[in-house]
Amino acid sequence: MAVGDHRDLIVWKKSIDIAKACYQITEAFPRHEQFGLTSQIRRASISVSANISEGKAYGQSRSMLHFLQIAIGSLAELDTHWEIALQLGYISESDCRNMQANLDEVSRMLIAFRQTIASNLI
Repeated sequence: MAVGDHRDLIVWKKSIDIAKACYQITEAFPRHEQFGLTSQIRRASISVSANISEGKAYGQSRSMLHFLQIAIGSLAELDTHWEIALQLGYISESDCRNMQANLDEVSRMLIAFRQTIASNLI
């Protein structure tokens, strides 16, 4: 079955799950982090799914590769934010590692997706 739009992509669905989890977990962060780490985590988490959908809108093109790379970068940024949250004591080691495992999974999926698109462009 051909993939229609971004909503059909499993990686997009998983990135939405990450964004929802980021919002839920950061609800418990200290109030003084509202415009700091909380905002950064939420912004980066939304960036992943937004860039996947924007890239998908371009079809299999170099532009799509560019947006997928941005999504991969946002996942790396999130990984760092979660590590900082752990070291500041805002989240447990278990919550941090679970989130990082989800980030790693989506990152691997995006890298494979990007490689497939790139090989089709050659």
